[in-house]
Amino acid sequence: MTNSKAMAPSDITAANRRGKNRKVLVHTLEYIFLAFMTFWALIPIWSCVVTSFKTADEYANTNVMTMPKNWGYFNNFIAAWNKANMGLAFWNSLLVLVVVLTGSILISAMLAFVLNRFKFPGNGLIRNLFLFATLIPGVAMQVTVYKIMYALNFINSLPGYMILLMGTDVISIYIFLQFFENLSVSLDESAILDGCTYFGVFFKILFPLLKPAIVTVLILKGVGTYNEYYNANLYLQDKSLYQVVSTCLYTFTGPMGSQYNYICSGVLITIVPVLIVFLLCQKQIYRGLAAGSVKG
Repeated sequence: MTNSKAMAPSDITAANRRGKNRKVLVHTLEYIFLAFMTFWALIPIWSCVVTSFKTADEYANTNVMTMPKNWGYFNNFIAAWNKANMGLAFWNSLLVLVVVLTGSILISAMLAFVLNRFKFPGNGLIRNLFLFATLIPGVAMQVTVYKIMYALNFINSLPGYMILLMGTDVISIYIFLQFFENLSVSLDESAILDGCTYFGVFFKILFPLLKPAIVTVLILKGVGTYNEYYNANLYLQDKSLYQVVSTCLYTFTGPMGSQYNYICSGVLITIVPVLIVFLLCQKQIYRGLAAGSVKG
């Protein structure tokens, strides 16, 4: 005969109540934490918005969170656009983005296709070398890269800068490799039996199936290229001809101080194209990132 006693209905009700209270407390703490982190993340953006509408005197005599007297003061935006030559910067950045993203996707996808579909001596070595390359800091290679760029006359050359950014992107290669591993080899074999060449197999059959991977690579590579400053400042030295978005805002910095009201206005201008692209393509972006996270 067991000594345990069944719980009374009142005890069960009390236990359920304690469980519900615990869940409510946990959810409340989660929302408080999320609200705090959201507030913390939005403070720099809000201060940038506030500063962009201030005159030079207002910025000099008030703190960063003090509201501007006139929210319709757009002279900072006009001055930032004209003085930083942002029209040329946006055009150059758009040209760089189109060429670099197109070239990077084709190069990375074709390299992944060869490494995944063809087994040859050195296949594993090449994959390991790509992985080893990611462990080397990019700054450590800049002296060698600069000498190569100088020898090829790629300094102050927009095509040379594009070629540099199209260099082997290891992350993109591994993203495409993961997707190729989930595509059956029977697709290739059936197409080859029907008389299709390897180029036809890649471009007509496999490449259209890589849309989720392409979207993922577009996001990662596009954001990195749009925000890339170090190489743009180092190799595009003639800012009157080769200004890009990431370097144009440094027009308002100097040894005598920085004009942050113009800088903040320029920052908001540079955010607008990215925001528009995100709002128009957010479904594709979310699908691409979600698909890229489960493949492999």
